[in-house]
Amino acid sequence: MAVRANIVGIDTPDRLAAALRDAQYLAGESLATAAYLALALGKPLLLEGAPGVGKTEAAKALASILGRQLVRLQCYEGIDAAAALYEWNYPRQMLAIRQAGDAYVNIYADEFLIARPMLEALEHPRDTVLLIDEIDRADHEFEAFLLEFLSDFSISIPERGTVRAQEPPVVVLTSNRTRELHEALRRRCVYHWIDYPDAAREADIVMMRASTVTRRTADRVVAAVERLRAEPLAKAPGIAETVEWAEAATLLEAQGNPWPTAFRRAIGVALKDQDDIAFLSGRLDEILDETVG
Repeated sequence: MAVRANIVGIDTPDRLAAALRDAQYLAGESLATAAYLALALGKPLLLEGAPGVGKTEAAKALASILGRQLVRLQCYEGIDAAAALYEWNYPRQMLAIRQAGDAYVNIYADEFLIARPMLEALEHPRDTVLLIDEIDRADHEFEAFLLEFLSDFSISIPERGTVRAQEPPVVVLTSNRTRELHEALRRRCVYHWIDYPDAAREADIVMMRASTVTRRTADRVVAAVERLRAEPLAKAPGIAETVEWAEAATLLEAQGNPWPTAFRRAIGVALKDQDDIAFLSGRLDEILDETVG
């Protein structure tokens, strides 16, 4: 299998996993393999999973190890092609026309074009990683438009002609699976489902990301978070909340709070929804006492 020239040096999934680890991202074998194949084959990488499992962080880590700029397109309901591709700077065009008087002015020159993330990726495929974040939040019309973009990595600008990438850009799509994506979109991608890591791996992530936290604290906070995730919460703690809760509890402990108290006082770092806090208020001490007491 021919590896693309721009990722020479990352020629196996194991080497990619090692590079991601150096960028402070712990990728399991299956994720490292999916990401490697997406890079090697020039295909988009589609990452699905619950909020907070590290999908966006994976894209950031890939951009870091490739030495590229991460260009992020945050999807939302009602997003259209103008927000994703390009816009003309109409006020600047009108000003140029007035200043030119009777002279000719090309109002479709580069200086009047505002490139959005997808156009940036086409124009600079070797310098960027395009992150299309939370594609499931966009509507079906935008998803259909995206299919055309991913088919041949080109767009047509009526005033300028077709812009085509010199080579397939690195594209990462993420989805929280709030709705099903079209099968045609999935077929264009290398797919991977990211789940919450097991306890040992999540504790390793805490140790990697939070330099002041001890291993015992990391194990305690991971155990507590696992119990919280088993509850029917509106917003379960993600990996970032696990790291931040361990850091917060460590900080409060250093100020004289015993461990159970430190964890309870820092609960607002782990749970970000008042209904969730109220729901657990009567059992929070039980959850924490069994894991960090």
